[in-house]
Amino acid sequence: MNAKARQQPVQTPAADAATLSLFAMFHLNLAFSSIEESERSAVIERCYWPLLGMAAAHGPIAIEATGYTLEEIEARDPKWLARLRDLIKAGKVEFIGSGYAQLIGPLVPAKVVEANLRVGHEVYQRLLKIKPTLALVNEQAYSAGLVGHYLDAGYRALLMDWDNPASHHPEWPAEARYLPQSALGADGRTIDLLWTNTVAFQKLQRYAHGDIELDDYLDFIGTHRSEQKRALCIYASDAEVFDFRPGRYRTEETLSGESEWQRVAGALAQLSGTQGMRLATPSAALERTKPSSAKRVRLETAACPVPVKKQRKYNLTRWAVTGRDDIAINAACQRIYTAIANAKPGDPAWKALCHMWASDFRTHITETRWKDYCAKLHAMEQRLSALPSSAPTPLQGAPIKDRYITIATDALSARLDRRRGLAVQWLAFGDETPCIGGLPHGHFDDIALQADWYTGDCVLEQPGEPKITDLEWADTQVDRDGLGNTVVQGRIATPLGPIDKRLCFHNDRPRLDFDLTFNWTSWPKGSLRLGHITLLPDAFDPRRLMLTTHNGGLIPERFALHGETIEHGAPVSFLVSASCGVGLTEGWAEISDSMRGVRVEVDREVAPLLGLLTHREVKGRLFCQFMLSMLELDDTSRPTPYQVGPRRVRFSLMKAG
Repeated sequence: MNAKARQQPVQTPAADAATLSLFAMFHLNLAFSSIEESERSAVIERCYWPLLGMAAAHGPIAIEATGYTLEEIEARDPKWLARLRDLIKAGKVEFIGSGYAQLIGPLVPAKVVEANLRVGHEVYQRLLKIKPTLALVNEQAYSAGLVGHYLDAGYRALLMDWDNPASHHPEWPAEARYLPQSALGADGRTIDLLWTNTVAFQKLQRYAHGDIELDDYLDFIGTHRSEQKRALCIYASDAEVFDFRPGRYRTEETLSGESEWQRVAGALAQLSGTQGMRLATPSAALERTKPSSAKRVRLETAACPVPVKKQRKYNLTRWAVTGRDDIAINAACQRIYTAIANAKPGDPAWKALCHMWASDFRTHITETRWKDYCAKLHAMEQRLSALPSSAPTPLQGAPIKDRYITIATDALSARLDRRRGLAVQWLAFGDETPCIGGLPHGHFDDIALQADWYTGDCVLEQPGEPKITDLEWADTQVDRDGLGNTVVQGRIATPLGPIDKRLCFHNDRPRLDFDLTFNWTSWPKGSLRLGHITLLPDAFDPRRLMLTTHNGGLIPERFALHGETIEHGAPVSFLVSASCGVGLTEGWAEISDSMRGVRVEVDREVAPLLGLLTHREVKGRLFCQFMLSMLELDDTSRPTPYQVGPRRVRFSLMKAG
């Protein structure tokens, strides 16, 4: 059936009542990573004005933008904002909120998430005279800890991708993708949830770009009709990809001369003229299809604690430890946060910090914008006296010649292997039995786990290159600091330069501090993981094991591990080195059972490391290892240092509770 014939299909009144509610949401982002600032006026003219024209002729549609994007439009074309306000009043546009900047909530402290939503509302009220009640989760990077933030900010519903969370929830019925749900937050509260659809928005893009024909697109949408009421999001992505090319990828289609916005408008016109379907705002679709008792769901799992949009190449590592120098600029933002944490809510520093923590500086940012960003970030650090502290002074003790070093203080005891770069063979808190350490080759009766497993080591993996580790002889000294703590310092040679490792065993509390300095002349593309905190299997009850941490929320999130196979650090492809992780946004994570546990603390001002968990049970035996990632590989990786010089990392292991 051709597109013209579709407009008047034979329908019974009962069938027509079972409407497929279609909604389209266009994401506006003038901070788009690969678009130069000089091109922003062109984006408004070629993308944003046609969008409003389409809304006027074929609405309702939804538009989402950050406060920063609206301010940039105000500076360049205030008439556009006036027209948007008119269309909102006329019911042709529903405005969807997201915050002041497009920052990744599960990677920043809770107070920053709060500030981003608060400042976003201030801008929405000033420029649009509204307070939106539906929000798009930034980059659709969701965590249970974010639910409370959106509720407290006045939002009643979230838009979130279906495909990624559903892939980790095989128990969800297929029909659930068409019905609003209720997302359960870490604090026990719930928020309405309206699903977006990855394939559907990509289909519309492909039609607009001439990859598929209109009949093929309409056939695809038609497959989603049912006798039951359903909601389908036909678009939830960038507005800047129509009649403009952001320049992120070599595979981007060239502009053909035919208006892509006219093709999108034509598709909306065809859909709105088809019986059994109707275009609606997201709020209307939510109300029409929401069950009388929406099911409470947890989107997150232990295997995927932070689900993200689209394909698996999109995951938390993308904005944490890849890009040009994510780990360094995130550390700078953390230092700025510490400097202003007690500032009043109206302090403009919060607004500036949210902008500096935006995701677009962490992906395909251009060279010109990267240099400008680094200069502004460094100036902000200097202004707030938030620059990093200096490295520790070397020890003066006599060199150690023995392979093994046994440490005993009033609060803990341990054994280190100098032949393996001061790896921790075992560590015990107080008079307890050792709970973390190393497992020898062949410990597990499983070929996949028959390697040596360590605690406290560093491993760099690069595509097509041998591993670089610190599992070599360490030139070592032992001494005491001014507080009576035992300090072990070693230097390990690597092909990229030496690694200085300093371990402080506290005398008055069960705590071991690691202070690492990488004296490397260059940073290659690859994956650098540290710590490798390996649980000793006999020390824990695997049936009660839990991971507890923060992913942007005020309340810690807890994940039961028993029966779960978890590989956060497993590669997605040759190009993407990890599949997910945890943000450690308040600086810690705990792995514990009902009796004992290990707490890992990270100095986020030095390096806000990403947490990666590996967990499985092998023939009744537990294998559980928590790694700290400093660097991962993906399509955004383009090593360009924020500041030159050695890199430092600090983290600690201590008794939980």
